Amino acid sequence: MTAAPPTAPPTTARPTTVRPAASVPRRRRRWHRLAIPLGLAAALIATTLVARAVDRPDPADAGYLSPVETDAHGGSRLAEALRGRGVTVQRESDPAAALRAARTGSAVLFVPAPDLLQPGTLARSTRLPTGTRLVLVDPSRRALAGAGLPLTRADRRWATKVTAPGSDGRPCPLPELGAVRQAAARQQRYESDVPSVDLCFAAGLARLPGMTETVVLGADDAFRNDRIDEWDNEALAVGLLGVHGRVVWLDLDRPEPPPPSRESRPSVTGPGSDEPGDESGDQGGTGDGRPGRPGGDTSGGGRPQGSADNGGSDTPNPLWGAFPVWFWALLVQLALALLLAALWRARRLGPPAPEPLPVTVRSAETALGRARLYQRAGARGPAGRTLRAAALSRLQPWLNLPSDAPPERVAEAVAARTGDDPEQVEELLYGDDPPTDAALLDLARSLDAVTRTVAAAPPERARPDGAPRPDPTEGGPR
Repeated sequence: MTAAPPTAPPTTARPTTVRPAASVPRRRRRWHRLAIPLGLAAALIATTLVARAVDRPDPADAGYLSPVETDAHGGSRLAEALRGRGVTVQRESDPAAALRAARTGSAVLFVPAPDLLQPGTLARSTRLPTGTRLVLVDPSRRALAGAGLPLTRADRRWATKVTAPGSDGRPCPLPELGAVRQAAARQQRYESDVPSVDLCFAAGLARLPGMTETVVLGADDAFRNDRIDEWDNEALAVGLLGVHGRVVWLDLDRPEPPPPSRESRPSVTGPGSDEPGDESGDQGGTGDGRPGRPGGDTSGGGRPQGSADNGGSDTPNPLWGAFPVWFWALLVQLALALLLAALWRARRLGPPAPEPLPVTVRSAETALGRARLYQRAGARGPAGRTLRAAALSRLQPWLNLPSDAPPERVAEAVAARTGDDPEQVEELLYGDDPPTDAALLDLARSLDAVTRTVAAAPPERARPDGAPRPDPTEGGPR
């Protein structure tokens, strides 16, 4: 009779320990992906607006198109060019004096800032003697209405466009502009229902015949010191102002004050009031009896509303007017091409279908990639269910349990191996989704500890009916 071989001492299952929740690093919020493009766009817009504000002068600024101002926005170079052609330049800073000077003979009354004048003064400027020409630079709707001109302001460009006098297909009837091939004359376009109105430079210049010939130009580039040498700007400016051999240049450095009302006494106006008027006694204006001061509105005097508006509130300034039509057509084609490319790259309009991987990917790399996707999406629930499903797929073969075993049976089998409470094990394997990242990390560590403990325990021998078999080495005859 032989002695039974010694049996291995039974392995004591280690109790499952749950590690304390470690400090989970906060997910890096990649705010720079949104902040940098928005910041660049804001900087580009701000730079464009600042550059335009610096480039476009304000007619209310001192020295704007002044014949004695030599800075970029002055008109001293134009005055020198006129004198070089034998044209007399007479500078006047008072509207009444300028009107009196224009009545003394054939002359051109040049008004660079018509929005600084009162409506009465504008109306009198269009009733000068026959043979006088009035040149207005970029007048607003208020100035056109005050002068009584049958013109309306159409679309306005962001920047002045260089055009030819007959660019709209109609020849320009101004003979003094015959030497002009292209000039910066179209920023503001004009329209008129009067057939006798002549339009040149794609409606950037309008001539209204009458007792006083009126010429309206929708851009000031041709008269400025910094732009007069470009293209044929000098020929345009000299041609408009040098037709009569004498130019009365109205150089205003502030808005014209309103005329005092007839009921106002001399003591109200004060000794320093500059009352505009002429020998005809036509005062014009509103005459509402309220004293005015520079910088006020039309009703109270001073600077009128909407004055010096380079496309401000009285007319829209659409962005699409600053670019040609072909640019927008190309932009639409590029957008359609991008849309078609996106649809082609998508390829599927339904749910994704599983496909075999073309290459072998390491399991650690796959797990890390999925973990980062779960973290970026904040999908703690799907991540927890994935970890529990993976743990069950490992535990059930070791416990000789089918894949559809009920949770109570799985929990009891695992608790028999680990020595834990079956209710705690069932909560660990089939519980609720983790609410926080720390809870998800604790769940992963606990599942890993349970899996390692069950794997280290000796496997059970199962009968065909599923019941565990007794170990033949544990007692009894051989």
